[in-house]
Amino acid sequence: MEKMISTTWKQLGVAEPLLDKLEENGIAEPTPIQAQALPILLSGRSLMAQSQTGTGKTLAYLLPVLQRIDASSNAVQAVVLSPTQELAMQIVRVAEAYGEPLGVRSLGLIGGASLKRQVERLKKHPQLVVGTPGRIHELLNMRKLKLGQTATVIVDEADQVFQLGSVKEVETILWATRKDRQLAFFSATRPPQMAGVESRWMKDAATVQVAPENVVSETIDHYYLISERRDKTDIVRRLVRLLNPRSALLFVNDTNNIANWEAKLSYEGFAVETLYGDADKQRRAATLARFRDGRCQLLLATDVAARGIDIESLPLVINIDPPVDADHYVHRAGRTGRMGKPGTVVSIVTTQERFIMDKFRKALHIELPEKAMYRGKLIDPAAAREGSRARFGTGRSGAVAGEARDGSGQAGAKLRNAGAKSGKTGGPAYGGTNAMETGSHAKSGSAGSQAIRVDGTKPEAASRQARTRSGASAAGEHAAGGSRSGRVPSAKAKAAREKNKKDKGAPKWLKAKRENAEKH
Repeated sequence: MEKMISTTWKQLGVAEPLLDKLEENGIAEPTPIQAQALPILLSGRSLMAQSQTGTGKTLAYLLPVLQRIDASSNAVQAVVLSPTQELAMQIVRVAEAYGEPLGVRSLGLIGGASLKRQVERLKKHPQLVVGTPGRIHELLNMRKLKLGQTATVIVDEADQVFQLGSVKEVETILWATRKDRQLAFFSATRPPQMAGVESRWMKDAATVQVAPENVVSETIDHYYLISERRDKTDIVRRLVRLLNPRSALLFVNDTNNIANWEAKLSYEGFAVETLYGDADKQRRAATLARFRDGRCQLLLATDVAARGIDIESLPLVINIDPPVDADHYVHRAGRTGRMGKPGTVVSIVTTQERFIMDKFRKALHIELPEKAMYRGKLIDPAAAREGSRARFGTGRSGAVAGEARDGSGQAGAKLRNAGAKSGKTGGPAYGGTNAMETGSHAKSGSAGSQAIRVDGTKPEAASRQARTRSGASAAGEHAAGGSRSGRVPSAKAKAAREKNKKDKGAPKWLKAKRENAEKH
């Protein structure tokens, strides 16, 4: 790992015109990646640089590249390769701004734009070409682009460039440049397969790794929510309403699902735009312009489509589908929290996908807790469950209270039994009056019956309704053989009960036969 050798632009060897431009843009001090990469690239040495997203990698390679270009020559002296159209055009804008005081002409060559127009612009002899591997390779095969005097090749987001199947195209471009060219790979991650590419194309290359233990900005808060797959639309809706961000970038893994998500979120009342990797330049530019100026709140994209997007002060990233690996998580999270600004990343996963969050936590050394939405806040799931129990009367304590209120369950059964055994004691809790009255009447009005036997008269205080209920209950007790009152059933009652058992379910002709036999 290279050590930082200076802390000021001038000490790093930046030319005076570029110093004025940096001061004009309010960039007073270099970032760690800039301070370490600049001297190496200015010396002409090849470089493999790794630094987290949003740390200023673009200026780290553009400043030395622009400074080493001979503005008096009409040859293409430097090429910058980018995995996406949007990232390429962002680099072009920076190159134009900082190349102007040096007299360096820059040109963007990307797929989706007019090929004929790009051929015409090549006639103006740009010294720096920035583009996607596919379009540069196409122009190279058409012999419209000549790289014989190209001394520097920068591959930005190198891991993604080689992962997207552009290896042959990149190799063709490299073979077309000078043999003693300078080659530099810049990326936020460095997958193992990149080692083979580096060893093949780089000789005596320096390596710069800035804070590899914190590949994700420390100003970003990371959370995840558990959801059933069918409920993700509702979870996203509630989450956006809860956090209410000025803008949010939403990631899905499958391009085929973007239109479906756009329809669902539009139906919920959100202003939504989509970003496809194969969309043409004009559509992508228009979509990002509407997103940047706030005309749409939500932007749906895939990993490829969103690679290199630079949205100033983007507050929120939502992973509708979890990233396929830790490197993709880094690139998604890097859309927010750029240059030390705060940001939030929320992933929505199913129970079966929870292990993915554990892998990211360990691999990236970040805090990635589970959260739940409850009463307008993102809180710990256990606290949300406790709050839900207390609010809706669920759980053990709530169940007991509910059982007592409606007279069901063990607590309610005790109240009913107490009322049934003795109609004398009274006020049960939570509507136990009915249980007491029912017990009293089912007992054939035990207290009332005893009063009749003692003085030989009916109590005048008893209402007609009470007498009717008591009589009905007594009749029921008698029909049942007095089992509820605890008296020994008579022989007649037993016979009636046996008859009822035999007749239950018997055909009509058999019942009629039994009745005739009893009569005779």
